[in-house]
Amino acid sequence: MEITNLIPHIEALIFASDKPLPTLEVTDLVNNALGFMDDKISLDQVEAALEGITEKYSADFYPFEVVQSGGGWQFLTRKEFHKTVAQLNGEKFMKRLSSAALETLSIIAYKQPVTKGEIEAIRGVSSDYAVHKLLEKELIIISGRNEHAPGQPLLYATSKTFMDYFGINSAEELPKIKEVLADQIIEPTVIADTEQPGEEKSEDFVDEAGEPLAVSDDGELIISNENGENEED
Repeated sequence: MEITNLIPHIEALIFASDKPLPTLEVTDLVNNALGFMDDKISLDQVEAALEGITEKYSADFYPFEVVQSGGGWQFLTRKEFHKTVAQLNGEKFMKRLSSAALETLSIIAYKQPVTKGEIEAIRGVSSDYAVHKLLEKELIIISGRNEHAPGQPLLYATSKTFMDYFGINSAEELPKIKEVLADQIIEPTVIADTEQPGEEKSEDFVDEAGEPLAVSDDGELIISNENGENEED
C-alpha cells in the first residue's frame, strides 16, 4: 500500500483512540483492518506514514498536532488553546497545583515507586492531602505495596496522565537533577566597600590582611596574593 493511502487509516486510529497508540499497536490495528491485502503493512511503512502525519499537522493552520506522548501517538491541542479546551474538563484540571502538591509529585516522579512514609521523610511534613489531590487529578497511581516494609504500605508512581501532561513517554525522559541545577544562574557575590559619599559606612567582610573578599562567577572565594593580585581559592 502506498504511504499516501496508509496515512488516513492511521489518522483515523489515532483520532478515535482514547489512549496514546504505540507504533507497534498502530501497525497491528492497520493490518487487522486491511486483512484482505496479500502483503502486510510493515513497521517501517507505518513509521514513514507517522512522519508524514506529524509534518502535516505541524502547520500553524491546525489548532492541534500529532505527537508521541504518554507512550504512544495522539492528537493534542496546541498550548495556545489549552485554556479554551480546559473548560470542557472540569475545574479539577483547571486549578493549579499547590506548592505542596508539586513537591510531592516531584518526589514521586524521581523516586518511584515510593511510599507515603518515604515522601514524608523527604518533605518533613504530612503528605496525606497532597497525595490525595494528586490521585484525584490522576497524576499518580497506586502501583502496589512494599511487601518488605512493616505494614506493607502502598506504593505510588506517576500515571499516563502525568506523562501526557508533561509531554514525555516515560520517567526516563525526566531531566536529571544535576541538569536542573546546572540551569540555575549563579550570580557573583562581591562583598566590598560600596559606600557612596554621604552614606553611612557599612561593615565590610575582609580577610586577615584587611583585603575585601569576593566570590567568582563559579562561586569560588577570591583572595589576594602578596602582590595584590586576585586568585581563586
